[in-house]
Amino acid sequence: MDKATILVVDDTPGNIDILVGILSNDYKIKVAIDGPKALALAQKNAPDLILLDVMMPGMNGYEVCERLKTDPLTCHIPVIFVTALAETADETQGFALGAVDYITKPVSAPVVQARVKTHLALYDQKRLLEQEVKARTKELEETRFEIIRRLGRAAEYKDNETGLHVIRMSHYARLLAVQSGLPDKYCDLIYNAAPMHDIGKIGTPDSILKKPAKLDKHEWKEMQCHAEIGAKIIGEHKDPLLKMAKRIALSHHEKWDGSGYPNGVAGTDIPIEGRIVAIADVFDALTSIRPYKKAWTVADTMALIESESGKHFDPELVEHFKQILAEVTQIRDEHHET
Repeated sequence: MDKATILVVDDTPGNIDILVGILSNDYKIKVAIDGPKALALAQKNAPDLILLDVMMPGMNGYEVCERLKTDPLTCHIPVIFVTALAETADETQGFALGAVDYITKPVSAPVVQARVKTHLALYDQKRLLEQEVKARTKELEETRFEIIRRLGRAAEYKDNETGLHVIRMSHYARLLAVQSGLPDKYCDLIYNAAPMHDIGKIGTPDSILKKPAKLDKHEWKEMQCHAEIGAKIIGEHKDPLLKMAKRIALSHHEKWDGSGYPNGVAGTDIPIEGRIVAIADVFDALTSIRPYKKAWTVADTMALIESESGKHFDPELVEHFKQILAEVTQIRDEHHET
């Protein structure tokens, strides 16, 4: 097992020599003679623990600790103050800044060894616990995402033979979000929320969804209700994924010119995720076989999407979609209906 690394910070070489002598048999030791050098070393290659003097010229130990604890790269490192300041107020200030312990000079070798060993063990335990929590959180998130995808596929099975539509269009939506320069976290969120876009179809009669002909006025009105039904199914929730899924369900049939449904929202008043999914959904619907039509070619589909730029679709997103068409086509081929 690799030895833990200790960073010793003190402006007096003799004090450094004492601590190095106490700890060098059991740990890798790095040293710094002032605050700026200590910060640079900690940021470049974070040690497992820092022994920090308080009374140093220029930047004192309290300032160094404060800087360490406000930097995301170093805030997790345990800091033990080693100082001649022995007043209760001094200790209190050190703990308030985030230090884990306080050793007074002159130091006792057994005390230093015991304190260092204890806090390294606590640090290792904390890191292990954090890793376990992250692993469990990731597992729960993956389970949640899979449930959402399957609910989306359940709705698609009512009018799509394999339910692959939600897989393809969620990939298209993510690619379009990436191409539009949206943050990585947002792109992942839309990928996982998009499969719920048509969950409201669960409330639409099969006689309408599977009708092998054009819908009449009454049937079309009932079909349009699936957007609001979907929003009601998803409901109100503080979870960002479910919030986005609800917005998508409610807005992905709105049109840029305001002629869409259910609320006739126009332009940028339509949530960006709704505008993105609108293009991804229509592209996949047109290039797929449906009970009432044959699959369109990619060329014909893109001609339609371009003709609807500024009417049905956000014109800027249409341009972004054209840039990713090769990737979209590849995904379509990988998840082709059979």
